[in-house]
Order: sequence, then structure tokens, then C-alpha cells
Amino acid sequence: MISRRLLRIKVLQVLYAYYKSDQNDISKSEKELHFSINKAYDLYHYILLLLIELVMYAESRIEIGLNKKMPSYEDLHPNTRFTDNKLLNQIRNNDQLLRYIDQNHLSWVQYPELIKELFNDMVQSELYLEYMSDENTAYSNSRKFVISLLTGVILPNESLHQALEERSIYWNDDLDFVVGMVIKTMKEFKEEDAENRSLYALYKNDEDREYVVALLRKAVQKREISMELVEEKASNWDLERIAFMDLLIMQLAITELLEFPSIPTKVTLNEYLDIAKFYSTEKSNTFINGVLDKIMQQLKDEKKIKKTGRGLIGEL
Repeated sequence: MISRRLLRIKVLQVLYAYYKSDQNDISKSEKELHFSINKAYDLYHYILLLLIELVMYAESRIEIGLNKKMPSYEDLHPNTRFTDNKLLNQIRNNDQLLRYIDQNHLSWVQYPELIKELFNDMVQSELYLEYMSDENTAYSNSRKFVISLLTGVILPNESLHQALEERSIYWNDDLDFVVGMVIKTMKEFKEEDAENRSLYALYKNDEDREYVVALLRKAVQKREISMELVEEKASNWDLERIAFMDLLIMQLAITELLEFPSIPTKVTLNEYLDIAKFYSTEKSNTFINGVLDKIMQQLKDEKKIKKTGRGLIGEL
């Protein structure tokens, strides 16, 4: 499922576009938000499909060796440890993955050179050489190899990043989050799992689905209140001198503090400060932290922050 962190980032990006647009159409922005989230879910399946492509390419290389007119001993006795990897074959035969790929027409067919490059990077890596010669056939060892392959060989490849940028502008900030989602998926696979093993859904639950839309809409609706609070607590700063992205991050944080009773204040502050590290400067992060801390204290003193249920943890 798409993490709350990535959902917040998606709202931040759409909110930025909303205010930069001449139309200010919240319904259109909401559609854009859903589209962007769905593209991240596409990427989740694309990364899983990429692993399948590597297995299929490896199989094709073995087949070529077997069909040589004068095959070598290695051609006739290929090491199939990689193509026999249990986890990779579970992914390859997963009903949900195959159905999603088919329904959404996902494919790497336009990038044969990328698959070849990734395969060559893999077979030349120390990770691969050790795995192919390792006598440990435990399922846990096979899974450890696949995860290391993804993070240590596939993810750092520059050609992959270029291909993803070509395919969708929405994936520029999604890859690390989605790879984390793929790794969590693989860690939950068990050796006895069959083809009907479920993958992650788009959202963790209905609460997350409702949360992301509500955050966007409430942020727009409560913008005036948020900006008044920021202006008051950043009294030494003219709002026009504060970076626009910093204002949006604080706007979303304040909205979440006031409008989402089930989310602890500590979670809200930590999440948006972490987001600020990537979307603002180091100085901006410190500035945002100081302003939000003052705003939160004021809102608590005025009893405007009301938390219920599990959101009460750490609030007293």
C-alpha cells in the first residue's frame, strides 16, 4: 500500500500545482491527486515486472547457449540458480501481478537495452557471483539475494532512472518509496505461498483513501487560518519572503493538526519536517520546525487541537 508519507508528498505536489494554476479548480486537483497516486501503484508493479524480465532474459541466454552448434561444457551445463530462485518464480507466477500487468498494459518491451544492461551489471557483480556459487539453498537466502539485487544493482542504475523519467513525470520522487514497498512485499512472501498470494493494495484501508482527499480539500478550505497563524508566529518575516514550498508544508501540517483527530501531533510534525528536508533547504527545515512548534503550543493552549482514540498517545 502507498505509505502515508508518500500520500502527504502527493498532496503537497498537487497543492503546489493548484495554487500555481490560474483556474484553482479543486475537483480537477483531486482528479490529479488520484491519478498521481495510481501512477505510483503502477510503478510498484513495474518494479516487480522488471525482476521477471531479468529472469526471462537469463533464460534466453541459457537457451542460446544450449542451441549453439558447438556448445561448451558451461553451455550444456548452465548454472540455473538464478532462474530457479523460488521467490522470483513466485513473483513471476503471481496471479494478482499478472492480472494487473495485463489490465493496465504494463511492459518493458520498449527497453531491451536496459534489460540487457541490468543483466550484465548483475552477472558481473560480486553479489551475483557469490549467490551462484553458494550451496545454501534456503528460501531466506534466495530472498536476501533478490532484495540485495534490487537495492544494490538495479536501483543505482542510471539508465533505469532515465527510462522511468521518460515513462512518467510522476515517478521522479516515487522510486525510493515504491522500492521500499516492493521490499516489504517480498519480506512477507513465504516459501509455501502459491500463485494466489496477495500483493499490496493501493491503499492500506479506507481511512487512508479518505484521508488523502480530505487533506487536500481541508488545506485549501483552511488556508486563511493557516496563513494567519504562520504570519503571527513568523512575525520577523514577511510572508512574501518565505519560500512558497515552506508555506505549503506548514499549511498542510497545521491542517493536519486541526482537522485530523486520529493523527498524533508528534507524527504530524515529524512527517512534515522530514518532507521539508527533501523539498526545502536545511535552513528552511529549522525555520519550519520553529514556527510549527510555536503554532502547535498556541493551538494546544487554546484547546483547538482535539485528539481522539489512538491519537491521544503522547498528547498529554
